[in-house]
Amino acid sequence: MRFSVYQESHIGGRKVNQDRMGYSFTRDAILLLLADGMGGHILGEMAAAIAMQTIGSLFQQQAHPLVGRPERFLEDSFLAAHQEIHRYRTMNNLPETPRTTIVACLIQNGYAYWAHCGDSRLYWMRQGQILLRTKDHSRLETLIAQGKVDPSERHTHPDRNKLFNCLGAPNAPIVELSRRAALQPGDIILLCSDGFWSMLPDHMLAQRLHEHTIVRAIPELIRSAVSIAGKHSDNTTALAMMWEGDNRLEDSSIISTNTLPIGSITTTIQAPVDPDVAPDSAEHDIFNDAEIEKAIAEIRNAIHKSSRITSKD
Repeated sequence: MRFSVYQESHIGGRKVNQDRMGYSFTRDAILLLLADGMGGHILGEMAAAIAMQTIGSLFQQQAHPLVGRPERFLEDSFLAAHQEIHRYRTMNNLPETPRTTIVACLIQNGYAYWAHCGDSRLYWMRQGQILLRTKDHSRLETLIAQGKVDPSERHTHPDRNKLFNCLGAPNAPIVELSRRAALQPGDIILLCSDGFWSMLPDHMLAQRLHEHTIVRAIPELIRSAVSIAGKHSDNTTALAMMWEGDNRLEDSSIISTNTLPIGSITTTIQAPVDPDVAPDSAEHDIFNDAEIEKAIAEIRNAIHKSSRITSKD
């Protein structure tokens, strides 16, 4: 496999960044993950972290170097993450269960499979066009589908942030699975939180990611989203992958997994959380924003050298 990948998150105007993103890959499979801890519930950042780590750990256990049943893996891993979040609540005697949205994409044999719960989105793009994007599990999208609300009201309707599906809720999540998608060289898979997509129209996302490399477009788009939202902006996070690389990048910026030995795994997803650790203990600090930025800095430097991108980008 050959691909380029870039991820970035901005805390925005919030006190805590509840978004989490990361990826893992073997010689023949890639897992992209993004979670957005839900505000209005306690410890959304822990729900997001637990979901990431649970799904990431299952990928590492099952990708040898491929995942046997991609759709089943996505559904089962989401349900396992949901159960781990509830276990965390029980072990720490919390008054309620933390909650998070989640979106994941598994790529192997040239095909992409994805799943989501909530309003964290996935976009599949080709040559500046959006081939498909996930539909938010929100009250607003239901009203639009029923013809009761015009699609033009997506960014202003009062019900736009009311979700009916997530991990950590009392009921089991509804895991919405995609059809299998055959990737072509240059295709882009974008995962993002609502703080990102709610501020930027779809056509802008497609245009920027077509005109520029992902290592340039994503930071610019995040800055635009935060600027548009103003001082009360939400956490803003995006993770993008271009399949088969990008000829505007140096060869050293493109990941090629063909020489990786079977059994080896590269990941930016942090080690599993200990559900027995109380949320206010010292160990909980491993999930703060500074540590997350530090953890992905080395990966960024290894994958790209954005300062060397030429003006033709």
